[in-house]
Amino acid sequence: MQPLLLDPSGPKVVAIGGGHGQASALEAIQCYASEITALVTVSDDGGSSGRLIDLGIPPPGDLRRCLLALTPEPSIWSELFAHRFSEGDVIDHSLGNLIIAGLANMFGDFETAVSTAGQMLGAVGEVIPVAPDPLTLHARIDGEDIVGQRLIGDRIGEVEDVWIEPADVVASRRALSAIASADQIVIGPGSLYTSIIAALKVNMLADAVMQAPAQRVFVLNLVTQDGETLGMDGTGHLEALRRHVGIEGPAVVIAHEGRLDVPEGHDSVTIEADAAARMGWRVVYADVADQAAEWPAHDPLKLGRVLEELSQGGQER
Repeated sequence: MQPLLLDPSGPKVVAIGGGHGQASALEAIQCYASEITALVTVSDDGGSSGRLIDLGIPPPGDLRRCLLALTPEPSIWSELFAHRFSEGDVIDHSLGNLIIAGLANMFGDFETAVSTAGQMLGAVGEVIPVAPDPLTLHARIDGEDIVGQRLIGDRIGEVEDVWIEPADVVASRRALSAIASADQIVIGPGSLYTSIIAALKVNMLADAVMQAPAQRVFVLNLVTQDGETLGMDGTGHLEALRRHVGIEGPAVVIAHEGRLDVPEGHDSVTIEADAAARMGWRVVYADVADQAAEWPAHDPLKLGRVLEELSQGGQER
């Protein structure tokens, strides 16, 4: 059944990534899509999610965040999934993470647990882990092998290689099916290596994206991140996608144009249209920043308008 809050005449959209950036993209996509599928990384090893990996399930935190982003109507369930404990044995645990872990234990299947959580919340889209098992992210930075998403994200230096273990994990069938039937595939925004590339490293996923007939859109981050992308411009982000997971043009990249308060020690992520074009990418410049945010973040309504125009063949600039 078509969710009442989505546009039945809109495109089928798949969003790939993880973290706060993907949640913003999902809020944007609700403005125009008829179907939404979020494909979410499962290599987070920090915080509440990292502690739950011992249960033999993928880290649920990014999945929970995406479920909440796809839940337009506040309810007691959304309040429960967002609640975080501040003391006791469960200190710093998100209740939503624990609920997903409990559902996985009951059903014996993590994908079913996430799908059931979406039904409980009344989510208007599907949230699918890119793989059925927890993955460990590895990176070679300045010649040193670093293990774990958290340590990789904090490490300053040149990322020479990225890989996941187990190396033979294959992407979820539901994820591959969603990509094959999509009209538009939105990659990012989010942590370049530890969310976006980590998700696309799962076997068959990036190949499916490149083979799909859908329009491919990469949403460029607003500013560089501590550790993993300090000093990188927009073309550096595109080169990392090509080098590490084989994602390349022809495709579209959305770059912010307009006022932006850049925190000290960071740079805005800029990109030259000619340089992007030589790599097969068309740049769309637009004001997509949330000017009221305490830290640079995308405005879902602004981003949604740009993505909708692209899905309709607009934004030829």
